[in-house]
Amino acid sequence: MKKLFKILGILLLIGAIVLAIFYFRNNENLPKGEQGPKADALATKMLKALNYEAYKNTRFIEWSFRGKHFYKWNKKEDIVEVSWDVNKVTLYTKEPEKSIVLVDGKKVKNKEILQKAIDYFNNDSFWLIAPYKVFENGIERRIVQYKGKDALLVTYTTGGSTPGDSYLWVLDENGKPTSYKMWVSIIPTGGMEATWSDWVTTESGAILPTKHEMPVGTLDMGDVKAYN
Repeated sequence: MKKLFKILGILLLIGAIVLAIFYFRNNENLPKGEQGPKADALATKMLKALNYEAYKNTRFIEWSFRGKHFYKWNKKEDIVEVSWDVNKVTLYTKEPEKSIVLVDGKKVKNKEILQKAIDYFNNDSFWLIAPYKVFENGIERRIVQYKGKDALLVTYTTGGSTPGDSYLWVLDENGKPTSYKMWVSIIPTGGMEATWSDWVTTESGAILPTKHEMPVGTLDMGDVKAYN
């Protein structure tokens, strides 16, 4: 038994060392940038590259997140059907008190399930439509020099489930995102990168991602659809 505990202790120590090395090698400080017209112009360029007008006029969007959460969003009516496990929530995003919660097909009143639906939607829709949100209220935009090119640093000061998070958008020459680096509360290492390169032009004309590659794995967005 003592030998087993000793082995476990060694394994835990090795794991802690590996995590510490990963943290110090990958952790980056949040870059400083300049707010103002140049940052706003770069944000506008990004929106143009992704056909923001088509997204703005899109009525319905469907996708999933890692094959676990499934969404049918009536964007014009601010209503989204959120499904996972045995739960289905018809979420009124502007008036959550009107939402309908079903468990195994039966209507229930359950604040915890409703809050989960809100949090899932906030997180999972962000991975789908984040570039389109850069001019929403409570967002600061800064222009940053990254690898000799202009990049767009976006900070969410209010709203969503995790206000205070920052993202550095890395763009190609046309302004289309190729990746972003994250400084967010749920990830201990600052500057972790995720790709935004697997795009699809949907039926409505909106350009949306189908997956994201990260050091910790792939985030699959499922069969992404947008239509009117």
